[in-house]
Amino acid sequence: MSGELRLVFDTNTLVSALLIADSKPREAFSKALDEGKLLLSPAVLDELNEVLRRPKLRPYIAPQERAWLWRELIGNGVFVEAIVEEIAECRDPRDNKFLELAISGKADAIVTGDADLLALNPFRGIPILSPADFLRHSFS
Repeated sequence: MSGELRLVFDTNTLVSALLIADSKPREAFSKALDEGKLLLSPAVLDELNEVLRRPKLRPYIAPQERAWLWRELIGNGVFVEAIVEEIAECRDPRDNKFLELAISGKADAIVTGDADLLALNPFRGIPILSPADFLRHSFS
């Protein structure tokens, strides 16, 4: 494969990467930053912002950690403003935004631990991988 990988990470994977330094989600996030670009959309960023502000997470995420995640996303992200197709194929309708982002942003993979998304693997030719599978996957 030529060029940088274009990747979609779901919210739970990003939050897990932030919360647990020695974890598969953190390793997958680091690999994604090293080898590609993270695709971002308004809907995905809105959900991430909402989750990170939940009172139950506040004790576990220091403000500087939250700032680090935003810097990494903005610095290594590709903002996909135009969603070219509305998708309603996931069992959990809240997860359709990740499929829409993947299609609109021409993603090489979706990285998630969400069973509702993993059940769709592959989605229109786009692999949907757990963080551990992403770490093992060859894109060449």
